[in-house]
Amino acid sequence: MTPGQISFTKMVAAGNDFIVIDAASCRLQATSYKKFAKRMCDRKFGVGADGLLVIEKSKKADIRMRIFNADGSEAEMCGNGARCAAFSQSAWRMAHGGKIKIETKAGIIESTVAKNNIRIKLTDPRDIKLHIPIKINNKLLRVNFVNTGVPHTVIFVQGLAKINVSLLGRTIRYHPAFKPNGTNVNFVEILSNDFINVRTYERGVEDETLACGTGATASAIITFLALNTENSKLIRVKTKSGEILKVYLAKYGEPFSDVWLEGKTQVVYRGIYEF
Repeated sequence: MTPGQISFTKMVAAGNDFIVIDAASCRLQATSYKKFAKRMCDRKFGVGADGLLVIEKSKKADIRMRIFNADGSEAEMCGNGARCAAFSQSAWRMAHGGKIKIETKAGIIESTVAKNNIRIKLTDPRDIKLHIPIKINNKLLRVNFVNTGVPHTVIFVQGLAKINVSLLGRTIRYHPAFKPNGTNVNFVEILSNDFINVRTYERGVEDETLACGTGATASAIITFLALNTENSKLIRVKTKSGEILKVYLAKYGEPFSDVWLEGKTQVVYRGIYEF
């Protein structure tokens, strides 16, 4: 490749799409990642994606993943992104029996890969707050909060299909209650004790996305608490894309631990980006 080219892989997980690049071979300075995320994620003038995943060498794990949103901001963690990152590392998968540890800003993520089915163990959820009163458009709402690597607000609704996720999500995302970092916003409709339907407004993308891994996990955790179910649980999460993610929870008192997210990923195409 010439100095004006970047080799990349386009990947998708549950409708979340990502551009994956290898830092060792792309010749980009780390200070340029944010700028190139905005360029490459642009759906008209770039490759088009929800985010850019940069794979770097790690001293703490097998690889290090940095995630940059479509607006150029860097996120601490991304569940579906981590699953794509694990799937992209074919050499590590073969050498380590499908087990890969990923360093993120939120901590070390464990993953297991079986063909295109990827499970990741997230960092332990924290900062759980239930029934937070906030006022939106002069109406009082009761919302819930949990950090699953990134901050998530969870709101239970009925008639999920009719919710204006982009408008209401944006309002809550910037609400003073969640300053200074803001929050992702998940609207959840409970279908049964172990099955929920979720739509998510993602911070950084600044719109509704087809799925969000950490959002699916956050929604499952809050549902688990709301239903007050048994100590070990599998909750299926239907995403906007129609794909169903699986969230495995084990709760041994407080806090939660041993939380896993499972779903499929795929490579869409590989290419060269000109800049």
